[in-house]
Amino acid sequence: MTTADPDPQSLPYALTVASSDSGGGAGIQADLKTMTRLGVYGGSVVVAVTAQNTRGVESTHVLPTEEIRAQFDAVTDDFDVGAVKLGMLATADAVRTVADCLDAYEGPVVVDPVMVATSGDRLLDADAVDAYTDLFARATLVTPNADETEALTGEWPDSAAARDAAAAQFFEWGVDAVLFKGGHVADGDEVRDVLATPDDRTVFASPRVDTETTHGSGCTLSSAIAARLARGDDRATAVERGIDFVRAAIERPADVGENGSVNHLVDASETVGAFEN
Repeated sequence: MTTADPDPQSLPYALTVASSDSGGGAGIQADLKTMTRLGVYGGSVVVAVTAQNTRGVESTHVLPTEEIRAQFDAVTDDFDVGAVKLGMLATADAVRTVADCLDAYEGPVVVDPVMVATSGDRLLDADAVDAYTDLFARATLVTPNADETEALTGEWPDSAAARDAAAAQFFEWGVDAVLFKGGHVADGDEVRDVLATPDDRTVFASPRVDTETTHGSGCTLSSAIAARLARGDDRATAVERGIDFVRAAIERPADVGENGSVNHLVDASETVGAFEN
């Protein structure tokens, strides 16, 4: 028997800085599955560990900031990080630590300002909301849902005028672009996600899926966008393909646990655009 020679594959690399979900539907587990599904090698910086399932969050343990920093330094010292996704950061100290870490990073950064889980459990300390403003100065894209937009800017984004006012605040903080997610906004049979930049607005409209099985959808969207950015997509294309992927993952949810989860293993052939090269 002869020995086979290895055939190394050059893969894009993305990093998720977030917290775990022991059930696997959201958080770092969802991020890594999404990145892998989209052909990207994913690394992680664990900020906090949650005891969590499809019913809710039982407990949270936040890592010391020096451990958060050590993970980030270890990854960026060795890997060519094509994009960074930020998820649940839990505390003001963790937010400030991550913002400081990003000072030396020049690639795209997708910020999902996770505050409350789908189950209703709070995932961010109240005093950490203000700390986000420094982090936003590094954001290529912020992906707030309606509740997060209101908590950060005071605007409920259910109209063009309200979204414009919220976007102006994000831009003042230094954000390059904002994706206002429409899943929590009553808009008939459609979900309207709106990508706002200082120059224009792009609306991505899709049929609303009649389901409550959306656990992990926000994490999945932001990590899908980061994965596509790591693969070289421009921002608008990455957003469109990320939305395609999440829509398919919601339409064909994973029947796991009591309440189910979005399906990060959705068949590539059943999505529109998300898996194109």
